[in-house]
Amino acid sequence: MINRYDLSQLKWTLSGWIPELWRMEQSLEIGASPNAEISGIEAAVPGSVQMSLLTAGLLPDWTVGLNYRACEWVENRHWVYEAALPDEWMEQNMTTRLNCQGLDYCGTVMVNDKIAGDFVGSFIPHIFDLTDHLRQSGNTIRIIFDLSPRWLGQFGFTSKMREWKPRFNYTWDWVPRLVQAGICEPVFLEVTDREEILSFRCTTDADVASSTGVIKAWGRVCGRVVRVSLSKNGRIIRDEKIDAAEFNSSGIEWNDLPVDLWWPNLSGDQPLYDLRFALLDENGTEIDAQSRRVGFKNVTWQRCEGAEHADPWICAVNGQPIFLQGINWVPIRPNYADLTEADYRKRLLLYKTLGLNILRVWGGAFLEREIFYNLCDELGLMVWQEFPLSSSGIDNHPPSDEKSIEAMAGIVESYIARRQHHVSLIIWCGGNELQTDMDGAPGQGRPADETHPMLARMQNIAQREDPTRRFLTTSSSGPTFTAAEQSFGKGIHWDVHGPWKADGDLDGDWARYWANDDALFRSEAGAPGASPVEIIRKSAGDLEAMPADAANALWRRTSPWWIERHEAIRELGRAPDSIEEYVDWSQARQTKALSIAVKACKDRFPRCGGIILWMGHDCYPCTANTSIVDVDGNPKPAAIVLKEIWRRQ
Repeated sequence: MINRYDLSQLKWTLSGWIPELWRMEQSLEIGASPNAEISGIEAAVPGSVQMSLLTAGLLPDWTVGLNYRACEWVENRHWVYEAALPDEWMEQNMTTRLNCQGLDYCGTVMVNDKIAGDFVGSFIPHIFDLTDHLRQSGNTIRIIFDLSPRWLGQFGFTSKMREWKPRFNYTWDWVPRLVQAGICEPVFLEVTDREEILSFRCTTDADVASSTGVIKAWGRVCGRVVRVSLSKNGRIIRDEKIDAAEFNSSGIEWNDLPVDLWWPNLSGDQPLYDLRFALLDENGTEIDAQSRRVGFKNVTWQRCEGAEHADPWICAVNGQPIFLQGINWVPIRPNYADLTEADYRKRLLLYKTLGLNILRVWGGAFLEREIFYNLCDELGLMVWQEFPLSSSGIDNHPPSDEKSIEAMAGIVESYIARRQHHVSLIIWCGGNELQTDMDGAPGQGRPADETHPMLARMQNIAQREDPTRRFLTTSSSGPTFTAAEQSFGKGIHWDVHGPWKADGDLDGDWARYWANDDALFRSEAGAPGASPVEIIRKSAGDLEAMPADAANALWRRTSPWWIERHEAIRELGRAPDSIEEYVDWSQARQTKALSIAVKACKDRFPRCGGIILWMGHDCYPCTANTSIVDVDGNPKPAAIVLKEIWRRQ
């Protein structure tokens, strides 16, 4: 048997320390020590150090003015989360574990002033055996965060990236530096006699000819009998008991299941089913159980019309070719540990309403939350999930040393094990804009492929652990990184990135480019547009909203790449008079540019398999960015106009 306790219900405190000083404390309540620079304050778990400090009035709002600069000191302290474990949770002659699903980034776990273990890495769970460190009563647990890596941001050397923490936190062109520390996923205390479910995994498929479902389930248990059942709304569809040893050896496979098939948004319904996995003792009493919510679909990839020489880029779901139309998904906030279900639901419901059917989860971030995947399952939003690798500008080549490859192999295995049961998932991808070059900005080298040892290892794991899903080494992929107009008609533009900006007359060069486009798929393309005036003014603080140029610190706070003042002057014949005038002009230009691009790609289907806009929503109150949804989760004018194109059948 096993009892699992959610530690979010405990009263947690957080204290901040000059590095290593906490190690000299003998107090049972480290957070109350006078030697702590920040004495114990209330902390949410899951939650970030930064949000706890903001709530306590110890950090300024990093979204206002240049306040983000006043938050960087947090990275230079050690942070101690501390809580008392209830005595009633303690059981003699039982094994007790701490199961941490996400710790960002490295540190130590202590129980009663004894070290239970160290951790490093934001992308994998960490589990600690606490049994030998516990008393019958009066137990205290501490999760202590060490210093984060100094630099993992947008610019640098991909080949030298060997610390596995989300890179976007260190600045990207749409977010300034806010290096999160904290507990970013649930934490559980598990008390067990070791008769338990150690792992449970499953995948689903569909037989299109018979419209029936297929399910495979496997894992590892310590016990006697396993019971697996599939149901919908309490109605049992299939139920089977199997000897635990037999299950550990071969798992189960069910075919010809009488289910309704799952469809992407705008193509049909999204029926979901409950797969329950229970461990029984010799009397048939349930001693452990886990559940997965699943759906049934079949995905195949077909070659675009006229492109028999190239990789396939037409996605057929349940035998029906579907134009892939979506956005690139980035984290909702830099302090993503503090996100709620409501944050996810607002944006995902909007994307469904707009008519999207795919989200590419970009490789500079992390494995998206279970709630993200649950909602995508419900809403018919297919997911392209990237592993945590991205280009860096100076070189874009993944590391090739054996230690890094082994670390990435563990991350890939963990990602797949935790998310492969979701019906919305259709693609695993090695990362963002990885290239064969050893130097030069993205676009100068050919997209990396399976000849790279790290990508070869990732491909091998993905094909072994989740063979029904497509694996891409990187995005973009194929012979070229981007599609150059002078190379149209040569058959070398497969999955490409760009353009992200329209210089000159939209009715001229921009319209001609898209009219002549021959790319088979576009996993990134976009155009900049300003945020709403109220967001710009609210986030300006003491800074002036105008002029909209790189000389203004407000507009330089995130990348100045997306400032189009020169275009505004050319089109208006003068500099904009006010922030209102600039925003109206900028948003109208973005709307027209994206409408031309999306309509051109959709009109070419099935010669083009789809287009995914860079990007969906803002993560930070940018003055201007390529997003079509602002930082508050509301659509910009471009999104509203694009809805008509996306929802057109």
